[in-house]
Amino acid sequence: MSNAYLAKSMPDAHREPPASNADALAREERKENTSMLLLLAPALFMVVVLLILPMCWLAFQSVQTEEGFSLANYARIFEERIYWDTFYLTFKISLIVTLLSIVMGFPIAYAASRLHGFWANLILICVILPFWTSVLVRSYAWLVLLQRRGVVNQTLMDMGIIDQPLNMMHNTTGTVIGTLHVMLPFMVLPLYSVMKKIPQDLMQASESLGAKPFYTFRRVFLPMAAPGVMAGSILVFVICLGFFITPELLGGGRTILVSMLVQRNVELYHAWGAASAVGLVLLFVVFLIFWGINRFIPIERILGAR
Repeated sequence: MSNAYLAKSMPDAHREPPASNADALAREERKENTSMLLLLAPALFMVVVLLILPMCWLAFQSVQTEEGFSLANYARIFEERIYWDTFYLTFKISLIVTLLSIVMGFPIAYAASRLHGFWANLILICVILPFWTSVLVRSYAWLVLLQRRGVVNQTLMDMGIIDQPLNMMHNTTGTVIGTLHVMLPFMVLPLYSVMKKIPQDLMQASESLGAKPFYTFRRVFLPMAAPGVMAGSILVFVICLGFFITPELLGGGRTILVSMLVQRNVELYHAWGAASAVGLVLLFVVFLIFWGINRFIPIERILGAR
């Protein structure tokens, strides 16, 4: 049987496209790729200008000293105790705020996701309302509330709960309280977005099969809300690591975090190299945290809440 006969007898789907059609498809594909690149060009330009170039500049500054290029700034971080104490306190406060945000934010998000109408909207408005006020204003408000003769201490003393004013200013306690107030919405909103997608039918089906409400919540609702907890925890923890305004005001110079260490290296000592090294080390630690989390739970699943 001749090749010409076989070619004619083959279905059209198995025939190779003519060379002219293949060239046309290749041109269309290149044209589409070029169009996509042009659409992405402004975003890529912003990423390069606002992210990559500053990071390169920080890396250059961190190895630059009066004697020339050196790793002395990085060596100082690992040798001097003040840096270790500052990093330890920063991660400690960030972890405490994250855990308290979960404990306080979960019931709020749960109530907003289960309620309907006026009450659900009221809860969400109360959560979003702090975004309409400057962080600086909120921090100064906590200064008024938490001082020794402030509203909190005066109320507790009038109620007879305490005899002496509590020391809630210029220490870790005040820093945690003020930071928690700022960070709580960043926990509630991711939790609410995930909880709202959990079908109520699953809860009703579990209860119809004889499961008690707490068992249904623990075995059905809580596992499905876990991505929201992880997303909110990562968001709150990472923001706390670099938070500055509230810890600076409520800490009173006694609670020194990494952000304040960078600020003092620049403003007081004009040590741009030391400040850059501290910032890059903190960034590297955050990348390690993300890498460790990604080993167990993919970041795409957490942030996508799937």
